[in-house]
Amino acid sequence: MNPGEIDRFPVSQLEGRYSLARSAVYKRMEQLGIAPQRLGKRAFITGQDLALMDELHAFINYQSGSAAEFIEARGLRRPPPVRGPVGNGRPPPENGAALVPTDLGSFVRSIVTEVFNGLAALPSGDRLNYFDRLEAAAQNGWLLSTTEVGDLLDLSPAEIEGSGDSFFEAGFIFRRSGYRKNGQVAWRVTKRLK
Repeated sequence: MNPGEIDRFPVSQLEGRYSLARSAVYKRMEQLGIAPQRLGKRAFITGQDLALMDELHAFINYQSGSAAEFIEARGLRRPPPVRGPVGNGRPPPENGAALVPTDLGSFVRSIVTEVFNGLAALPSGDRLNYFDRLEAAAQNGWLLSTTEVGDLLDLSPAEIEGSGDSFFEAGFIFRRSGYRKNGQVAWRVTKRLK
C-alpha cells in the first residue's frame, strides 16, 4: 500500500506491518506526536501519519538510527498528543497537531483526561493479573507454550518466535526450552535479577 493513497490505516495492523509489539507501536506514535483517531472501537491513523511511521521504521532498521535522532533530523519537535475533547468539547485538530494548554489548570485537566482514557482502554478485571501468573510459572518451573506467553504478554506468536532463544519482558526472562505436546515452542520463565 502506498501511504499517500490511504485515508486512514488501522492501528491494529501496525504491529504486523513493523513486526513490533503493540507497546512499541504506541511508543513510536507518541514520539512522533501521532494521536490515533477513533471510529467506534477501532483506532486509525492518517495516511500522512502512516508515511511518517514508515520513514521512522526505515530510519531505525536500515540506518541504525534512533527515534530521537529521526525526530531531531526532521525537525519534528511536536508537543505530545492530546486525546479526547480539547477545550470547549472540541476534538483535536485533524492534521495530527496537538493543542498545547496555555494555563496550568488546562494542562492538569489534559493529563488527568489522558490517564483516565488510558485506563479505560485497558481490559477489565485485574490489569496486573498477568504478573501473578508469570510469577507462578517462574516459581513452579512451568513451561508455557508460545500461545500462552502471547496471551499473557499480549504479543503475537510471530513476535515471540522471532525473538530468538530468549527475550526479556515485564521483569521476566523467557528462554526456549524444547517443545510442548501440541508442537509449540515451550518457554521457561525466570525472574530477572536486579
